[in-house]
Amino acid sequence: MRRTGLLAALVAVAIDQTSKAWALAALWPPYSEGIAVLPVLNLRLGFNTGVTFGMFANSSEEGGWLLVIVGLSVTAFLARWLWRTASRLEAFALGLIIGGALGNVADRVQQGAVTDFIDAHLAGWHWPTFNMADVAIVCGVVLLVLASLRPAPASTVTAVHHVGSKQ
Repeated sequence: MRRTGLLAALVAVAIDQTSKAWALAALWPPYSEGIAVLPVLNLRLGFNTGVTFGMFANSSEEGGWLLVIVGLSVTAFLARWLWRTASRLEAFALGLIIGGALGNVADRVQQGAVTDFIDAHLAGWHWPTFNMADVAIVCGVVLLVLASLRPAPASTVTAVHHVGSKQ
């Protein structure tokens, strides 16, 4: 299971960092109109110095390093969880979240801000700009929720039943 999670994390980081490098090269200057891909999707370069949806974006440089420390702490917790899981789906989900978190932490360390470039919009309303690390994190969380809704394997249920029964 560990291999599945580690591979998912590596792929997530690679896709994230490659796509951000492309965005930095192709979409400069930041905050311009960008490139229309679909009627509801633009590629538009931006930088997030805060956390999700730009919250705390006006924090000090020390606040940015605090976000790096928090990101690495959460990643360490998730890596420990990954090391202990027996579920391939859970390992894959944790790998996506770890990879996404590490991709955004790398940006904060290198640039002091996270590179965002995916601009989803509808009828004049824009979702906060995001990146492929965010996509990996969201997909990982959804998969974790789905994994938690799956029934336990029959061998686990049987083992629990035998432990509690008097024979």
